[in-house]
Amino acid sequence: MPEHELWFTKLFNDYAPGLGASILSLVGAHAENPARPWANFITMQILVALLVMVVFAILRPRLSVDNPGRMQHVFELIYDFLRGQTDEIIGHHGFKYLSFFGTLFIFILFSNLIGILPSFESPTMFPYVPAGCAIATFIYYNGMGFAANGAGYIKHYLGPVWWLAPIMLPIEIVSNLARPLSLTIRLFANMFAGEQVTLVFLALFPPAIPAIFMGLHVFVSFLQAYIFTLLTMVYVGGAVEHEH
Repeated sequence: MPEHELWFTKLFNDYAPGLGASILSLVGAHAENPARPWANFITMQILVALLVMVVFAILRPRLSVDNPGRMQHVFELIYDFLRGQTDEIIGHHGFKYLSFFGTLFIFILFSNLIGILPSFESPTMFPYVPAGCAIATFIYYNGMGFAANGAGYIKHYLGPVWWLAPIMLPIEIVSNLARPLSLTIRLFANMFAGEQVTLVFLALFPPAIPAIFMGLHVFVSFLQAYIFTLLTMVYVGGAVEHEH
């Protein structure tokens, strides 16, 4: 059964179908309907990226040491929280990884929250988007592991003593490959379930009752963005630590 086409997706399919088909062909993918190649989860990601850029374009010229505004206070709270978590999990040298953690958190948070707005959907309720974030995390923490330890990063997969290496190597490989799957399922399942519950109650009850579940959706959105980012910090911390 084809997904319902959002009005924002309809704009892309009406006015830029060729661009969508070209992008898909670049990555070796094909749309189910070549005449309408844009899917909701793709256009919602584009919208999220645009919203993030607009928010920070508005925020940057208003930054002030003497008279910070409400928006600055909100993002300072997010920054201080992520910085504190990074220092606690990785150590003070973890500041260099904070930009990735912040980008990941903001993107997932905005992607989760946009589904609350009428006529929009959370792109994270589609498995492709959490999978993309999870793959980016997998590549990043392994890349940082090699950057911090060089070829010695392989020792993380071999266990504490050399004679355990034949046993530990396959276990560690499977464990690391399972991490993107775990991250994907956790985020996708929670956001999909939350979205469906909200839609059901909006259809069945007066607005006051669904508002409670929309508040729960906001809480889950923050929680899932935090958990995803926290696990990323843990993986990076384990990858960059030096073996003794």
